[in-house]
Amino acid sequence: MEKKEAQKRIKELTKEINYHNKKYYVNDNPDISDYDYDMLMQELKKLEAEFPELVSDNSPTRKVGGFALNQFEKVAHTVQMGSLQDVFSFEQVEEFTNRCKSALGNPEFVVEPKIDGLSVSLEYTNGVLTRGSTRGDGFVGEDVTLNIKTIKSIPHTLSKPLPFLEVRGEVYMPRKVFFDLVEEQEDNDEQPFKNPRNAAAGSLRQKNPAVTAKRKLDIFIFNIQQIEGIELYSHRESLDFLTELGFNVIPDYIKLDDYYDIRERINWIGDNRNSFSFDIDGVVIKIDDFNQRTSLGSTTKVPKWAVAYKFPPEEKKTKLIYIEVNVGRTGAITPVAVFEPVLLAGTSVGRAVLHNQDFIDEKKISIGDIITVRKAGEIIPEVLNVAQKGENSETFKLPEYCPECGTKAIRYEDESVLRCPNVD
Repeated sequence: MEKKEAQKRIKELTKEINYHNKKYYVNDNPDISDYDYDMLMQELKKLEAEFPELVSDNSPTRKVGGFALNQFEKVAHTVQMGSLQDVFSFEQVEEFTNRCKSALGNPEFVVEPKIDGLSVSLEYTNGVLTRGSTRGDGFVGEDVTLNIKTIKSIPHTLSKPLPFLEVRGEVYMPRKVFFDLVEEQEDNDEQPFKNPRNAAAGSLRQKNPAVTAKRKLDIFIFNIQQIEGIELYSHRESLDFLTELGFNVIPDYIKLDDYYDIRERINWIGDNRNSFSFDIDGVVIKIDDFNQRTSLGSTTKVPKWAVAYKFPPEEKKTKLIYIEVNVGRTGAITPVAVFEPVLLAGTSVGRAVLHNQDFIDEKKISIGDIITVRKAGEIIPEVLNVAQKGENSETFKLPEYCPECGTKAIRYEDESVLRCPNVD
């Protein structure tokens, strides 16, 4: 690619990634899948590596995607809450372990599930919880102390009154709680959260802590940011100590020193992730020894002593049998795709919401087509596209009259939804 063309593409990618960062981190309502976002970021990184003179200090590759919202007081993080380097293949995992071994000899690694939630900081003074904050852009987050205190598994007082402790954890919404919330939102014809991660983020940012409390959030602690009163020497030791203090720490962590054992562990977590009560989107591999971490250091955005292996999205092709029309409590008339069942993320799926007529027309969906489906965020089934037009496919149009009462349906100017106006 020529430099002028690369400059144009970098500008386009930067604009697009910044847009998706805001949708994901701030609005908790992403437009694209994590995988599609990761691919945009990988393309940008590749271009910046090829043309380093075109790299801007404001590039999305050099900062965490989120930023503090105005509705909460800002919190400056003394220790940066950075992100990890994402990898997408076992070859990249092996490259990482080989780099570490080349620099350190024979280091040990801790391998743990990557919880798909919202990263937060918890601060304790003399053993008492004094502040909870979101990651934000890694340097400045949001003070959500009152909402944090509604999470029952977070101890308000530690078993040992350390002078000061700051830990980092991942707030998440258990799957069962998420399914119940989505059902409630659909019954009320509200736009449901797309996955537990967005539901957790939206719930933690509520202005009313009572709403947060109703959402039944939970948390896993996975790191010590700052500590006074005791010296710890390894990640495994710190997790054991945090457990003693009363925290729920990241589950199923294990210490390994061989790449092939690490790969086997990644496969085990991947094969079993649907049996967990919470969402994971990958596996974290990190150096165990803190002195060795210091020796390896960090880049401007990520540590050199850890990587996050991201699971690829699972997509399946199937035949669209028919489109069902449902009428919600507020009169919203919603089309639902009914297709030949396929196994996705460990469960059988045979239905997916098609939202409205515009969605169907935009994707050119017809009954009898072969469609591509997946679970958005590994949870909510969605139709991605038409993989192949059916030989005798039938064009679908929503009915002009309500299928429940026969009243003529209407579409308001500011909505994409068709509605039955009959309040009875």
